[in-house]
Amino acid sequence: MPRHPLPLRYSAYAASLLGLAVSLAGLAASSLWGWGVLGFGLLAALGSYDLLQRRRTVSRNYPILAHLRYNLESFGPEIRQYFIQPDTEAVPFSREQRRLVYQRAKGVSDKQPFGSLHDMAAPGYEWMSPSLAPVHNDSEDFRVTVGAERERPYSASVFNISAMSFGALSPNAIAALNRGARDGGFYHDTGEGAISPYHRHGGDLVWEIGSAYFGCRDEAGRFDPNRFRDHATQDAVKMVEIKLSQGAKPGHGGILPAAKVTAEIASTRGVPPDEDVISPAAHSAFTTPRELIDFIVRLRELSGGKPVGIKLAIGHPWEWFAIVKAMRETGEHPDFVVVDGGEGGTGAAPLEFINRLGMPLTEALLLVHNTLVGAGLRDRVKVAAAGKLISAFDIARAMALGADWCNAARGFMFALGCIQARTCHTDRCPSGVATQDRLRGSRLDVADKSQRVARFHANTIAALGEMLGAAGLGHPAQLGPEHVLHRVSRHEIKSFAELHDFLAPGELLEVGAGQHPVFRDFWEAANADSFAPPEPVARLRESKLV
Repeated sequence: MPRHPLPLRYSAYAASLLGLAVSLAGLAASSLWGWGVLGFGLLAALGSYDLLQRRRTVSRNYPILAHLRYNLESFGPEIRQYFIQPDTEAVPFSREQRRLVYQRAKGVSDKQPFGSLHDMAAPGYEWMSPSLAPVHNDSEDFRVTVGAERERPYSASVFNISAMSFGALSPNAIAALNRGARDGGFYHDTGEGAISPYHRHGGDLVWEIGSAYFGCRDEAGRFDPNRFRDHATQDAVKMVEIKLSQGAKPGHGGILPAAKVTAEIASTRGVPPDEDVISPAAHSAFTTPRELIDFIVRLRELSGGKPVGIKLAIGHPWEWFAIVKAMRETGEHPDFVVVDGGEGGTGAAPLEFINRLGMPLTEALLLVHNTLVGAGLRDRVKVAAAGKLISAFDIARAMALGADWCNAARGFMFALGCIQARTCHTDRCPSGVATQDRLRGSRLDVADKSQRVARFHANTIAALGEMLGAAGLGHPAQLGPEHVLHRVSRHEIKSFAELHDFLAPGELLEVGAGQHPVFRDFWEAANADSFAPPEPVARLRESKLV
């Protein structure tokens, strides 16, 4: 898009400077112009301070004008409380959730007075059970070992930065996330946009490989093993993640418009500059579940024995079952599976994809966990959950359903200063997070924001430790479905253990799973050699019969 020599967002600052100059000139004619000097001088000083300070990116991008937002925000809760919106309404994240991240990221008190704002009698309300024998957790650095049987296993934090690419986020945002991961001792998922210079600030990396093979592709866009080896063997790369699909737009390839494909992004991704970059919906390195397993083994060897996993948003259950059957038949398996919920994420997508495509995280996580348990593979394959996770309770809830650790994207964006303007796809992010506009992005101070990222992680983990201690537990791995309760109606409460079906270890191998509908319908028909639907499903696609 065309850029103005002086963007309109600087108009208030420019007007104050002009007014100050005119007032100074007018002093020669009348002392009354002194009022103009005072007023415009104060505004000019405020605008100059906004440009020079480094803590508020919005103020640097909108000198003077940003204070209108801050003033409105100061009494925004009262306006919403009485006239517009409650603090607990998530659209997609509630004010309560955003405020929690801001407070923890800034290191200020996150305590709230006068009780909960939630209707605890409303269906859908959930809580954890406390214990009359609470414990004190000395360590709040909760970790899980991934790829224990590999040459280069990795000890991951139970809370990490989910996939966000350089190209989607600004250079300064990526650099701040990576420094924060380094200081906080957790990992930073690169997203499918490859490893940029801004990922190299000392933070542990999980390199995500998408269908376009950015960073490890040849000129035709096919997977290049030599380029992959060059990056995967670097010390900063701790694990490799193959992205099959993502919750923001499952089954949909990404498009980076030519206007955003700068020389730097092109060099990082290995594509021509100033041309649209299209990520295919499907991978070309494999076409069947069995070939996917072979590809995982190949990447593990090329990386020098580092853990390799997959990320997917669950769709057709028989496709996931086919992958698990391929694990059983080949004797090989991914070291981890990241389950991406259909609640969406940082990537912009069509409204139908955001609202109506992809399995929500709860159901997807349960299906993945149960399948691995029933197939006798759960002790060898770790499971991570990603999708709208913000608080310690969100983490505890996911782990009670079967996750070994959790990833968050938008939570860490809030820690960077994101104000949920929902302009991520316009290149006009007011907080300098999701933009490639050099001026906007440069206003995000890396040193300050990296500290916020680290503090958000540390304070969230500390809150998780306190919740676990209150429940009488010493580590998140001890969480089970019995620890979380769900209000089904105003008169009925069930624990997750009662609310959801859980398979016994090896159940799919020993006696089948006839009592579990989705397994009964699709497990036996799933084929390790094909992602195609079972024959009965294929027949239905050719008719309108049920």
